[in-house]
Amino acid sequence: MSQSNPSPVKPDLGQYTRNLSFVAIGGEIGCLTVIIIIFALALGIWLDRVLDTKPLFTLFLVLGSAPLALALTVWVAMRSVKNMAKPSSATLGAQQTKEENHIE
Repeated sequence: MSQSNPSPVKPDLGQYTRNLSFVAIGGEIGCLTVIIIIFALALGIWLDRVLDTKPLFTLFLVLGSAPLALALTVWVAMRSVKNMAKPSSATLGAQQTKEENHIE
């Protein structure tokens, strides 16, 4: 029995870069959400201690942080997608070189 050796497939560097960008965006959004919730929780606990209103401010701020986190998630995602859609100067230079080589 003979086994055929398939030729190694070269990874697509552009797709790999886009995938890493998506992972970075997800990490950024996740960290932002956690920071907002922790800040709201800490501020609520502090206000409740200072004003002696045990769960009032903590509940209000933690529940209020959810819409803020959602709005910032949408804003960060839209900004990141817009930045990814812009071609970089290196990409433009490579495309122009390919077009010049094709024409000649």
